[in-house]
Amino acid sequence: MRTIPILLLLILTGSIAYPQQTANKPEREQWFMDMGLGMFIHWSVDVQLGAVISHSMAGASEDYLQKFTTELPKTFNPKKFDPEEWAVLARLAGMKYVVFTTKHHAGFCMWDTKTTDFNIMHTPFKRDALKEIIAAFRKQGIAIGLYFSPEDFHYFWKHNIPLGRMQVPQHFPAQNPELMAYDKAQIKELLTQYGKIDLIFFDGPADGLKEYAWQLQPDILVTRGAMRTPEQELPNQPVPGPWEACFTMGTDWQWKPTNDPQKSGTEIINMLIETRAKGGNLLMNVGPKADGEIQIEQESLLRELALWNMANEEGIAAIRSWNIIREGNIWFTRAKTGNTVYAFVPAGTEWKYGERKDLVLKTLQGNAQTKVSVLGYASELVEYKKDFDAHIYVQPTPVGLVISAVNGQRFYTNNKWPNPVVLKIENVQYKPYDDHSTRAELEGAK
Repeated sequence: MRTIPILLLLILTGSIAYPQQTANKPEREQWFMDMGLGMFIHWSVDVQLGAVISHSMAGASEDYLQKFTTELPKTFNPKKFDPEEWAVLARLAGMKYVVFTTKHHAGFCMWDTKTTDFNIMHTPFKRDALKEIIAAFRKQGIAIGLYFSPEDFHYFWKHNIPLGRMQVPQHFPAQNPELMAYDKAQIKELLTQYGKIDLIFFDGPADGLKEYAWQLQPDILVTRGAMRTPEQELPNQPVPGPWEACFTMGTDWQWKPTNDPQKSGTEIINMLIETRAKGGNLLMNVGPKADGEIQIEQESLLRELALWNMANEEGIAAIRSWNIIREGNIWFTRAKTGNTVYAFVPAGTEWKYGERKDLVLKTLQGNAQTKVSVLGYASELVEYKKDFDAHIYVQPTPVGLVISAVNGQRFYTNNKWPNPVVLKIENVQYKPYDDHSTRAELEGAK
């Protein structure tokens, strides 16, 4: 008779439990580090007001809370909602994953939940926005991420808990069994009714909830709650392992119709380059309007990013940090395998279309097999210039790698495309500096 090992017998009889997952799987972290760029979407019922998402409830009067929770759902009806347009735009822009606000701090649920009537199905819209968003982004091959707030202002209000964030014990699910059960019921819906979810972003105290998420979907990657996710700032130096920087295009997360200057496309592209050079992912936010459309200013910026991405994605996706993040204003990334480095060189007024530029990269050591190319550009012809030499020249020297290249790809009619040119440098080694002050100067100079 075949015997059952004692450990297996204990597991089968319930005498011993499987070990609880307490961290992201390493292979999932590596997958995440390949992504590079994601789309954050902040959108909830109070988009109709053009106010900061959810936070206007904190400290509000009883009258305000009553109107917020009863009147706003009566008028939420985004007739121009088209998540397929969002998803196509995200794919063009090079975004590999999306993170959607399923429930922000207000507690309003953007899916068909059975846990509360304070949800999108109890509005004139009467559609499961989350379901449609997931389907649209999956169709474009984009990984699915869910934002979830463990804190819930609507729940706090109904249970006479002061409205705020992490200020009293009842705000923490781990210290509030009823809130923990409520959050878990919602997470169970999200992680059992919509297929495989690739990642989840807990914006608040995640203890007990991230473990539950891993229990329901062991391959899910927890971002906020399990890794560093700075908002509106970048670290000064590379950060080991996976991390993610979250940024707005303007000054707010949800649609802000007034007093909201947007970043330029060049600022966003440079932010992406710096984030990747330091080993992180950039989660760039859009705030759809009350009618469901992405505002034209943000759509335009994403299309500028899409044009740059069309030529230069290779230097951004599936890369890792190089030995040194930059030399002055030239940033570096490296391919995951082999000896290929990508150098991001400022263009615009610093390197105009049709001009040749000579560079000396002091920290790169070339050899006879070193090859340099411009991503997206064949380096053969410059439009309308007859007998013009557009070829690339490269020469290893004792002081570094000397490169001479032409900025020859025409993106704008007026030839004033302001965004960086990317050099792909193959078969190259790091050339360390003995003088540590020089290295610090190279990496620290803006």
